[in-house]
Amino acid sequence: MTLPAHAETLFDPYAVRAEFPILSRQVNNCPLVYLDNAASAQKPEAVIEAVADVWRHSYANVHRGLHTLANEATEAFEGARSKTAKFLGAAGARQIVFTRGATEAINLVAASFAASLKPGDEIILSQMEHHSNIVPWHFLRERQGVVIKWVPVTEDGALDLAAYEALFTPRTRLVAVAHMSNVLGTVNPARRLTEIAHAHGAAILLDGSQAAVHLPDLDVSAIGCDFYVFTGHKLYGPNGAGALYAAGDWLDRLTPWQGGGEMIAEVSETGVVYADPPHKFEAGTPAIADVIGLGAAIDWVNALDRAAVAAHEHGLLERAEAGLKEIPGLTIIGRTPDKGAIASFVVDGAHPHDLAQLMDKYGVAVRAGHHCAHPLMQRYGLTGTVRASFAAYNTAEDVDAFLEALRKAISFLI
Repeated sequence: MTLPAHAETLFDPYAVRAEFPILSRQVNNCPLVYLDNAASAQKPEAVIEAVADVWRHSYANVHRGLHTLANEATEAFEGARSKTAKFLGAAGARQIVFTRGATEAINLVAASFAASLKPGDEIILSQMEHHSNIVPWHFLRERQGVVIKWVPVTEDGALDLAAYEALFTPRTRLVAVAHMSNVLGTVNPARRLTEIAHAHGAAILLDGSQAAVHLPDLDVSAIGCDFYVFTGHKLYGPNGAGALYAAGDWLDRLTPWQGGGEMIAEVSETGVVYADPPHKFEAGTPAIADVIGLGAAIDWVNALDRAAVAAHEHGLLERAEAGLKEIPGLTIIGRTPDKGAIASFVVDGAHPHDLAQLMDKYGVAVRAGHHCAHPLMQRYGLTGTVRASFAAYNTAEDVDAFLEALRKAISFLI
């Protein structure tokens, strides 16, 4: 991720912050400092209004109606699909399947891919994966005898690429790895991981839940991956809407994983003719307002100078980590160059949960625990960390308030 040296001057985080109603509130009689963005980001007024407008003025079920409201809803819904395709760098909207989020998108691929797998076939994961990119593959291990192999993580938080390549055998069918770690902030070399997988005849899925928010140059076509997933609620959009990108003819080749309305062309007593992709994978009434809200969130993000936003977030991370390094007994977990705007750490003699709860008394919201990444915690011999994660609307003042609250919390505990 290369950032222009002047990018910071192109972006005004205070103007952006003013677009988020929730950031004007107080928590425990203190201004809210929201640093739990890796879990879920707050929503700008433009997204809130886009969702509310659907409910107020143009809600109807999509695709099957012939009346004006149905046509309006369908146009906005499919418009969000086109926006999503362009946002990801996909060749066309046909490659985008709407899901409830990244978790459902990964489950969709796992369930659909399962039909082609035999006992002893292999799937490669990494030690830094979120549980949503682990548990669906364990289903296949439990139910079909699939073998899971693990890419180790170095002490600094990088994937061991030599070990990764050594894991492949003629039985390797799929790789599923994070584009950016939700704990370490590590940005993995997506194109190189893809090239290695394809050289060994394996497909690759990238979990873009964090990368889609923070990387200014996301382009799935340039990466060359087979599958890419992301979730809307981390991208300043609503809960309940995310997407799966599938390259080439994958959506034609995979079998549907849920049945019902919309995903069929014809049903009889003796059989089913499935709808063409992507609707083949969108059974039932979708989250209409949320998907339209996702489209609004993409519009909002695209209106920013994304390189400047990335530079701003990187500056916040540097400011935070500089302060963290001055605190005795504190260890930062994840130290790769050009990492995303996530700082995870532990403090000797202080439990992460206690630190987070005490910091909340000063209005500072951080995440504490295992972050749905048990294998990564086990790799570092930890039960959890404190995680501060930064977004476009965070400011230097937020970082300073975070560090001050942390120091106070530590002084109370130790």
